[in-house]
This record gives sequence, structure tokens and C-alpha cells, in this order.
Amino acid sequence: MSVTPESSSAAERFSAEQAVAAGTDFAELKVGPQGLFWNEFRPRDGACRVWQWRDGQAHCLTPDGFSVRSRVYEYGGGSFCLNDEGLVFVNEADQQLYTQDLLGGLPQPLTQGERRYGDLRWAAGKVLAVEETHCADHVEHRLVAISAQWREVLAEGADFYAAPTLSDDGSRLAWIEWSRPNQPWTATRLLCSERESNGQWGPPRCIAGNQGPAQSLQQPRFDSVGRLYCLSDRNGFWQPWAETAQGWSALPAAHADHAAAPWQMGACTWLEVDEHHYLATWFEDGFSRLGQYHIDGSRHLIDTPYSRFRCLDLDQNSFYAIAASPTCPSAVIAIDRINHNVKVLAGGARPLPAERISCPQPLRYPSGNGVAHGFFYPAMDNVQRPPLIVFVHGGPTSACYPALDPRIQYWTQRGFAVADLNYRGSSGYGRAYRQALHLRWGEIDVEDACSVVEHLAARGLIDPTKAFIRGGSAGGYTTLCALAFHSVFRAGASLYGVSDPQALARATHKFEGDYLDWLIGDPLKDAERYQQRTPLLHAANIKVPVIFFQGELDAVVVPEQTRSMLAALKANGIRAEGHFYPSERHGFRTAANLAHALEEEWKFYRQVLQDT
Repeated sequence: MSVTPESSSAAERFSAEQAVAAGTDFAELKVGPQGLFWNEFRPRDGACRVWQWRDGQAHCLTPDGFSVRSRVYEYGGGSFCLNDEGLVFVNEADQQLYTQDLLGGLPQPLTQGERRYGDLRWAAGKVLAVEETHCADHVEHRLVAISAQWREVLAEGADFYAAPTLSDDGSRLAWIEWSRPNQPWTATRLLCSERESNGQWGPPRCIAGNQGPAQSLQQPRFDSVGRLYCLSDRNGFWQPWAETAQGWSALPAAHADHAAAPWQMGACTWLEVDEHHYLATWFEDGFSRLGQYHIDGSRHLIDTPYSRFRCLDLDQNSFYAIAASPTCPSAVIAIDRINHNVKVLAGGARPLPAERISCPQPLRYPSGNGVAHGFFYPAMDNVQRPPLIVFVHGGPTSACYPALDPRIQYWTQRGFAVADLNYRGSSGYGRAYRQALHLRWGEIDVEDACSVVEHLAARGLIDPTKAFIRGGSAGGYTTLCALAFHSVFRAGASLYGVSDPQALARATHKFEGDYLDWLIGDPLKDAERYQQRTPLLHAANIKVPVIFFQGELDAVVVPEQTRSMLAALKANGIRAEGHFYPSERHGFRTAANLAHALEEEWKFYRQVLQDT
């Protein structure tokens, strides 16, 4: 049976507004003496608020007028920590630190000025943080310790810092740093300072990442006796390693990534349970697993219905995580440490009945001279050879996950199949797969996006003449390249997407200041390569309709890029639409704007199908 997508009755039962409202997400989770806390984002007001689990109920702590979100490195992370009386958090509007007790008082400022803060840790009566200062012609980063009385610089001089970590006895301070042109997922260093007899920190010593092949290190941890651990991809995957008298030794672990690319700070995907065990999550074919490892090499899987785990923590009774499954969106869960029973504390409400949800099927398909990965979501209502929408994630060194995404369900309810891609260069499949994008952005990612159409068509799962492609940020770049250099797709959508990489390199922020050199090459030495991979310069090659969505406050992909591409297509007589949102940045957050963009994209594709 062949149907026109808008004929699906489910389309009337799951609106864009409902899809957006179901997009509540959780960013961070922490356990302390006062209990469990998490940071929750709700699209209806666009704010991030800290909640506390108390007396069997969740209580919101963040009052109106505040939003808990860091903008260090633009992507933030580590926006709150627990102190002895309550918490310290970064307020989104001014990026300053505030303290808040648990008795109902208003947050009180701890810092003032123009600096930004992120990756907060509470240790020895102080807040450890990454500090960002915007000077007239450059941006500086350092590690600091802040209390109500003073501010101490712990480390400076490197280009970037992350994960300041203090041992329990206060004698050792460790952190991650890296230098341009590296990114945190290509090459970083682990440094450590020791407390001297006068109370000052001794000179820092690089203890990993300074010799041998480049490695990416993240999530350093001290155990209860002061031994240092860290995730390293020196053996091809992000796995836990331990400091020993003879050097670094790998802990027993699955041959798999135990973390995602650290775009945001404050991640916790593994931690010590006791002196003999650690808790961890890792990826298998894109699906997250959760389990305990024993130092003797044995492993005990914790069987749950969830397919993605983030932000692990624990207390004497429970393991905690932010988790999601193919049929349930993000939730805060507690797992009993003895019987592994799961209790949902917040989130996780299905936006649709389970039988109406399209579940992800792992994709592994040939592309060029390699293999690509992703997830396939069949269209609902038994649509035969349905239209296909290829989702391309941002990053591009990021990933998509097999967890319920209401936006994907919005499309499958309307008779579209969806291919959510982890093209070569995505994280979660090891260092070699991630590094495959080096100097080849705009080539192999595009190749993978086109090849999935051929692969699914050969299996009789989609109609290849009705394939669409859409992506945000870097995914928008892949989308525009696919439309400019291949004749596979009927139309496309670019959400705050890159159309001119060289313009992006000139205007983007420090964190990604050298990223284009790694992805494509030196803008001067490799100018011809840039020209070949710049959709704006090849706009005349695009013969199909394109719709654009852009935030006017975007500091990553500035609005002028989108306006230039839109104007070029219109000048060539191509149907193109542009929707600009005055209050949005890089990635939309306001519910009304999210719903508007989703519905306008749907109308756009529907019109394309009706016109041909």
C-alpha cells in the first residue's frame, strides 16, 4: 500500500506541540548528604531548573527568573554542584555563580563580573570551576577555586581546561587540559599537583597524554585511598585506566567506548563503587549497557529496558542515572543495588501508547570503502515503501542514540520512515571510527547519508524517489553538501547549518577555533579543498527545495551564513524558505519556536510531495 504521508490518522493525534512538550530532558544528576538532585529542562519555559528528591517526591528548587546553565565553551556543562548547605549553580542570564540553601531562600550571588563558569565541583569548602574570560581580542580559560572570601587561580596557561578533581584528603588536585589545535576528543593531557607543606599547590606534573601516540583523556577520578583513574582511548576505545607505581594500567572493561565525545563538561559515565568494583556504562552497536566490573575481570550486567545511560551516581542503597529507552524518553531512575529493581523518579512518560511507537533497528551498512552505523525507524501504519527522512546529527563528532525522540515519532506517525545516522566520524564506535572524519568532512559523512538510501531501498524498506535529508549545525552542513553534490534527495532542511566553512572558521568561538582545520584543512593551504566543499559556492548545483531555520543570537553559526545561502538559492530560482527566530541561539529551546519549526518542515515536505 502506498499512501500520502498526510493521510495518516496518527498525524492528527500527535501534534508538533505535543512532540515538543514531550521533549523534557535532564542535563546533570548528583547525590550528596542532602539527597538526590538533578537539572531539568522543560521546553514550555525554556529554563533549566534544579530539582531535589525528598520525602518520596520531586521538589523544584530553582525559582522563576533563574535558569541553571553554563555557557563555558558555548556548550557548557557542570552547571551546579552540591555544597554543605545546599548548592552552587551557574545562572544562565549572567553566567555568575549563586549559592542556594534548601530552606526556601532566594539564590545569593557568589561572584560578580563578566567571567563565565562551568564544570563545578565542591571540594574542601570551595567551588572548583573552569573560568572563561572574554577579553578584547581573545578568550582565556583557567581553573579556579572560589569561596565567599576569595578566588584562587589553580592553573592557567593552557588553552582549555576541564574536570578539576580533588582527592578526598585534599592532598592532590587533578585536571584535564589541552592545547590548540586539538579538540578534547583528539588529544588531551592529565595533570596533577600536590599540596605542599605551606598549603600551596606544587608545580603541576603531566602524568598522562604527554608521550607516545595522541590520546583523549576524560573523567579523572580519585578513589577513597587517593589513587587516580581516568578514561583513555589509548587502546582504541574510551576505557578506564588506573595509576600504579609502574605507570598506567587498564582496568577490566569491555572493548567499547565507555563515554561519548566530551562536547559538554561534567559527564559521569563510570565511578568507583568500592575498592573492588566500579559502575560503568558502555556502547554496543550504539546501545548503552550498564554493569559492575570487578577488579578480577568479572562483569555483572544490570538488566534494564533502557538503551542509554548518562550521569551516573550512587548512594548506599541505589545507583542513579539519567536514562532513556526506545519507548520512553529521558528519565531520572534509581536502581536498587541488591535486586536491581528500577524506580522512575522523574520524566519517562510515554508521549504515545507503546504500540504506536516506532522502535529503532540497528543499522550497519556499506558506504564507500567503509561501514557506517545508525538506526532505522519504520513508518507506522504498515506503510509500504514509505518516504524516508535521513536525520544527520550535529557535532559532527557527536552521535545519535536509540532512545525515544518525540521528533522522530512525529515523522513516523505521519507515514515517514527515519534513518538516524551515526556516520563515520561519530563517537561511540571507537577512536578509529571517530578519527575517520579527519580532513574528510563534507565527503564521507555525505557518502554515508547517500548510501543509507540505497541500502534501505535495496531491502525494500523505503521509496528512494521520496528521500529527504535534514540536520542541525554540522548536520546542516552535511545536508547542504548532499543536496549540492549528489542527486539522491527530493528536498532538505538545514537548521542553523553551516553553508560556508571558511566563514564559520572566521566567526566561530575559541572552542571550535581550529576544528575546521582538523575537519577540512588549513583555510589558506587547502583553499581549493574548502572551495570544493563549500555549499554556498555550489548553490547553483542544488536543484531541489530547501528550508532553513536559524536563531538570530547564534554565536556558532552566525545568521549571515544562512541568509547568504537562502539568497543564493532564491537567486537561482530554487524554492527556498527561511525562518528566523529573534530569541534563539545555536539550538532552539523555546517551545513555541520548536513546534513552529517542526510543523513548517512538515508542511514543506508535504508540499514537495504534492507538487511532484
